[in-house]
Amino acid sequence: MKNITIYTGPFCNYCDAAKRLLTRNNAQFKEINIATVDGAKEEMILKTNGKKTIPQIFFDDKHIGGYDEVRTLEKEDKLQELLK
Repeated sequence: MKNITIYTGPFCNYCDAAKRLLTRNNAQFKEINIATVDGAKEEMILKTNGKKTIPQIFFDDKHIGGYDEVRTLEKEDKLQELLK
């Protein structure tokens, strides 16, 4: 199983949707709230090559993208394979 990290923020519907999507696919993840963890926003921006939107999702060290990208993987039946 992959080590999944999701960078989130407060009052973010897409963050909530991404967490629900991962949960329904039996994926455990580490959540990092960029509003409450010192330096997390800067870390996320560096790891994503400048992306500032949330959520930002990583499988191990591979940047997957945000909610839309993970939802597309699920729709195309590719998410379960990536989670292995």
